[in-house]
Amino acid sequence: MSRAEQPSRRTVLAAAVATAVAGGAVPATAEAAPGTGGGPADSDPATGRQVDYRAWTTFRDWRCGTARGARPVAGDRPGVVIGAPAGTADYTDPHTGRTATWEYATWISPVHRLTVPATEVVASWNAHTPAGTWIQVELEGSYSDGTATPRYVMGRWAAGDGDQDIRRTSVDDQGDGRSSVWTDTFSIDDASTGLRLASYRLRLALYRRPGTRATPTVWRLGVMGSDVPDRFTVPASTPGLARELRVPRYSQEIHKGQYPEYDNGGEAWCSPTSSQMIIEYWGGRLTEEQLAWVDPSYADPQVCHAARYTYDYQYAGCGNWPFNAAYAATFKHLQGVVTRLGSLTDLETLIAAGIPAITSQSFLAEELTGAGYGTSGHLMTVIGFTADGDVIANDPASDDNEAVRRVYKRREWENIWLRTKRYNANGKVVSGTGGVCYLYFPARPSPRQRKALAAVGVR
Repeated sequence: MSRAEQPSRRTVLAAAVATAVAGGAVPATAEAAPGTGGGPADSDPATGRQVDYRAWTTFRDWRCGTARGARPVAGDRPGVVIGAPAGTADYTDPHTGRTATWEYATWISPVHRLTVPATEVVASWNAHTPAGTWIQVELEGSYSDGTATPRYVMGRWAAGDGDQDIRRTSVDDQGDGRSSVWTDTFSIDDASTGLRLASYRLRLALYRRPGTRATPTVWRLGVMGSDVPDRFTVPASTPGLARELRVPRYSQEIHKGQYPEYDNGGEAWCSPTSSQMIIEYWGGRLTEEQLAWVDPSYADPQVCHAARYTYDYQYAGCGNWPFNAAYAATFKHLQGVVTRLGSLTDLETLIAAGIPAITSQSFLAEELTGAGYGTSGHLMTVIGFTADGDVIANDPASDDNEAVRRVYKRREWENIWLRTKRYNANGKVVSGTGGVCYLYFPARPSPRQRKALAAVGVR
């Protein structure tokens, strides 16, 4: 986020229309297009919710998929790993120019029929990728008219960025004239036609250096599909909670100019800074060895680390939503998802259970009293509510750590977060975020936390 109202490389959640068909994917075996069958829904149409979040996390989930060389594993955190590789594939990393041969295995989810046929979709995942391993997440589906989408690459991801690893990357210029993927978001190109994504399945490819026993482990694989109507304003909610969580405070602004190779330094680091705050709230800590690469004169080196390890080499930024959730899940006993919430009541439900949220919003300076800046896209953490119902946020776009805690007027904050349309500084209609957020929480939530997450559609 830049303090000034500037055009972003990606419109906020609404994907740019691409004209080229997807290309450059790692070779894979052909599989049939998704059918029309569906698995159990994770949102109840009776609630009126405009979001369908579906995830595969249990041993039973992993066993229900179709595996070629992949193997489900049980335990405290069930997942899927490489068993006997299905074959090898060459991949030329576009960011290093290196071509390497990799062993791979695949896992394909059952088809999920969306309870909310979607105009937009974001996949997210939690995984462990030792050096020399990586994963690719793909999505293919059926439109509401019964035709099939292309197979879209939603991300190529590795936790590291050393010589043995690929550079984590999104894939640009994917589309078929009806839908597109830009950075991390699948989007119907023209929602006014009534076309929607009716069903989908995910294809997970796991890669490793040939001849090794190393394997990625994927614990959570999920998709948020949504159809939030165009709106400049949203109805006001009624305050229902007064509580504040003790979340560490970090400013992105004190990192200006540091490591400009990662999206021009701290000025644009709202997403990883927010992620690091919540990770440390849950007890996630980096070791001295992990931070040894950071200039010792820099304060809060963990923020620099978060920027480096959320960086998307194609997007050329640290704001890739699934990459932030995946980074959070590299910390022991944490998991992360990208979803949308429908109201401040949803946020109050989470805060009451001790779960803070990272929210995405865009606004003019005059639309958020006390912010002192305008932005075309910015992440901050919601940590509580005052007795009057106003929002308590740790806003990383602050001059120093002490100034990070802010109180924003409930009605203003609610509207800039939940709307899908707004006017920019030039009076042009542009997109809003429609309630996007990251949620990080324990791998084994307490009963109260599990209930709160289920109440907002996350299981």
